[in-house]
Amino acid sequence: MKKKTSQKHTGPKKDFKSKNYKPRYQKKTSKSKNIPKTDGSMRLNKYLAHAGIASRREADNLIKIGAVSVNGDIITEMGYKVKPGDKVQFNGETIRPEKKVYVLLNKPKNFITTTEDDKGRKTVMELVEKSAPVRIYPVGRLDRNTTGVLLFTNDGDLAKKLTHPKHQVEKIYHVKLDKNLKPSDMEKIKDGLKLEDGVIQVDDISFVKGAPHNEVGVKIHSGRNRIVRRIFEHLGYDVIKLDRVLFAGLTKKDLKRGHWRHLTKKEVDFLKML
Repeated sequence: MKKKTSQKHTGPKKDFKSKNYKPRYQKKTSKSKNIPKTDGSMRLNKYLAHAGIASRREADNLIKIGAVSVNGDIITEMGYKVKPGDKVQFNGETIRPEKKVYVLLNKPKNFITTTEDDKGRKTVMELVEKSAPVRIYPVGRLDRNTTGVLLFTNDGDLAKKLTHPKHQVEKIYHVKLDKNLKPSDMEKIKDGLKLEDGVIQVDDISFVKGAPHNEVGVKIHSGRNRIVRRIFEHLGYDVIKLDRVLFAGLTKKDLKRGHWRHLTKKEVDFLKML
């Protein structure tokens, strides 16, 4: 039996002293020792927001006016922390943090976006009443005859974030007009129109691929009331159909009209990063 002999490496030598050299495997070090332990306490305004009472900013105002008590004592101190087991009351009623719920509805026509209606009209709340064991609210509004993506939640902080103009949440609408949109009018919309409540600028507008020129897609971040309808009415068009196909990255894909679903964890995490 021949004795095996090792072959010499003739390639370039690795400079182990070079700063650019990195070993293939590095020993992982645990950082768990540096993680501070918490006692489970929570700021009072956050506690109120989690209970669905108000957003954190609105909760601060409730605390200032003395509407909140902890263990029988009225608290007006900003930054006060609630500990596990504390009894928190708002206007004399005991409250508890609720689990956050996020529901997406593909809104049909003839439903108004409100929590209740004194005229007896159908509301979107009827469509999602069995979606959660807690009370949820629509984020923003869609007109009675506007269809499409509508989000509901009891997360007051997120709802306020998604409706605040500074965050410029993106929305895309599929618009069907009573007549073909003139190219010159499309250019006017792209350049910006001056309406009664100021200049409005869309992010993008284009004809719907494969459809007649009375169907257009509009990308916009403004949350002004009836803004898409008013853009076209200003130029002499009637909106026959208005469907919101995207809101804050959420679409109605595979969701039938009038049906709802819960958001995935990935979708919720995405919304919180906006």
